[in-house]
Amino acid sequence: MDKRQVICKDLGIIEYKAAWDYQESLLHKNVAIKSALREKEDTGQLVLPDGFDWLPDEPVQTQDYFLFCEHPAVYTLGKSGNINNVLMSETELEENHIQFFNTNRGGDITFHGLQQVVGYPILDLEHYYTDIGRYLRNLEEVIILTIGEYGIKGDRSAGETGVWIEPNVPGKERKICAIGVRCSRWITMHGFALNVNTDLSYFNHIIPCGIQNKQVTSVEKELGYKVDYEEVKEKIKSNFSKVFDVVLV
Repeated sequence: MDKRQVICKDLGIIEYKAAWDYQESLLHKNVAIKSALREKEDTGQLVLPDGFDWLPDEPVQTQDYFLFCEHPAVYTLGKSGNINNVLMSETELEENHIQFFNTNRGGDITFHGLQQVVGYPILDLEHYYTDIGRYLRNLEEVIILTIGEYGIKGDRSAGETGVWIEPNVPGKERKICAIGVRCSRWITMHGFALNVNTDLSYFNHIIPCGIQNKQVTSVEKELGYKVDYEEVKEKIKSNFSKVFDVVLV
């Protein structure tokens, strides 16, 4: 059986809202396709919404994407997050040129900035497994394998989604990658944010992920030197392909 193909796109440096809107458009397109296919099962007729262009001999199916980007400085709050975990006022955010968004992903508050690899998989999990927990663990695994190639031992922290360093050593727990997703009709969006050469000072103005008394780290901080940002992305792509058993195109 051929491996499922995932379209990989690098959006470069892009405003958070623009990337969010793009993800939403891809998710809604896939949801519309699934609705049309289910309607076909009931009626025998395939009626696609306006704007869908399919060749007669092409199978109509959802399309998976893996988006990469960097965001200018922005704090984002998950749907179950607590606004009190943002330690700056609106005026202070404006003065420091930091954007803020309430989002529809899971999780609490996090920061996105330059030299942080942000990955947004738009996957139809019905082609993989219908298990959000397993999906989150697989995203963690992609990052664990990636930082492992730099000699950094990533791990999971019980009850706390993301990738951590020394999560079971009191006082030394530090998060290197935040993960938060949304899923609609088994179509995913949002994803992960791996701190590579990220300016970690921005995390001083929030309670990252709403977790008190734990640190945030980066690949650069762990190694003591800056790493090749593009190289990190290539390693993530390779490990994503392995973990999800797909072909990136």
